[in-house]
Amino acid sequence: MPINILMPALSPTMEEGNLAKWLVKEGDTVESGDVLCEIETDKATMEFEAVDEGLIGKILVAEGSEGVKVNTPIAVLLEEGESAGDISDTPAPAAPEAPKAVAETPAAAPAPAAPLAAKGERIFASPLARRIAAQKGLDLASLQGSGPKGRIVKADVENATAQPVAAPEEAAAPAAQSASANTVMAMYADREYEEMPLDGMRKIIASRLTEAKQTIPHFYLRREIQIDALLKFRSELNKSLADKGIKLSVNDFIIKACAMALQEVPDCNAVWAGDRILKLKPSDVAVAVAIEGGLFTPVLRDAESRTLSSLSVEMKDLAARAKQRKLAPHEYQGGSFAISNLGMMGISNFDAVINPPHGSILAVGAGQKMPMVNAEGELDIATVMSATLSVDHRVIDGALGAEFLAAVKQNLENPISMLA
Repeated sequence: MPINILMPALSPTMEEGNLAKWLVKEGDTVESGDVLCEIETDKATMEFEAVDEGLIGKILVAEGSEGVKVNTPIAVLLEEGESAGDISDTPAPAAPEAPKAVAETPAAAPAPAAPLAAKGERIFASPLARRIAAQKGLDLASLQGSGPKGRIVKADVENATAQPVAAPEEAAAPAAQSASANTVMAMYADREYEEMPLDGMRKIIASRLTEAKQTIPHFYLRREIQIDALLKFRSELNKSLADKGIKLSVNDFIIKACAMALQEVPDCNAVWAGDRILKLKPSDVAVAVAIEGGLFTPVLRDAESRTLSSLSVEMKDLAARAKQRKLAPHEYQGGSFAISNLGMMGISNFDAVINPPHGSILAVGAGQKMPMVNAEGELDIATVMSATLSVDHRVIDGALGAEFLAAVKQNLENPISMLA
């Protein structure tokens, strides 16, 4: 029978996407691996490949369509021997509507399992099971775990037919937001303005950063770092690397210094996983890159074992492709720590918002000339850069964060040590 081709989830945060362009037409024969269309996600424009072979019998969603929900049928694939007449009963994608009761026929509803936890008690579930349950809208408290000591695991959630979580607060949220928008718009009714609809990236940024500030207990640690030795060392290295076309930036040194510090203070190389902390072995460092309409945080993996020149080359490549929205999901997901450097834009200091599930983020300001007392007790002029570490207190305590920031400072003020 005809196969529905569904709108895929091309990133963990994707709930809907825009069908930017069809690369096939009705009647075309496709094989597994052929590119069918281009889809704009919240982060990038990506190609969607066919999984099965067959003939494109009908295109259900026109190119240029926006806000197509994940798992919505976008086309119909015919197998050998089938014709367009076989898809007359294939339902076209319907407009989104309010969810109905899970089971209209009482007999279809499963017998309720003994809940894992009473209301208000802790529910034991793996992080993956929690994520899948959230995506499917399932209430973990209604599931019976098959793991050790009743722990809910992936298979329990994938096979679940429990009722979705009742969320009256969430249901009321769109109405509240609409009322708020109407109130604001009424306030400016007599003023000229341009209304800017939110694209997928801006919606995700708004959602994730609101979540971050509401749910992550931030605290901040600040240090001043003298970078005169770093600037001199960088200049010497760039002269020696000129023939290879490599030019190191201050940010490259910061990435390396932080990667090494994560190894020196391994308890800071950690992320929050809901009901536990995951302590990573490699230093996977994310770096914020501003693009039109938002930002990416591409991740430099195994940065602690990389040379400065290899980090520099990869960072330039990731930044360039981020600005074109051409990064693959694995290139901007993961890491335990991030760097946000606004010093190159003249900002002297600022506080950055943690990107969950990271345990911390370093905000880097511009280097500035200022009077300092040197080791001999004499007044001198030094180039000083501000560094503010935003920390998730659930993952890292104050003394531990201070130890990590001290390690970053030590590495940057003694840059030759990063080549050892």
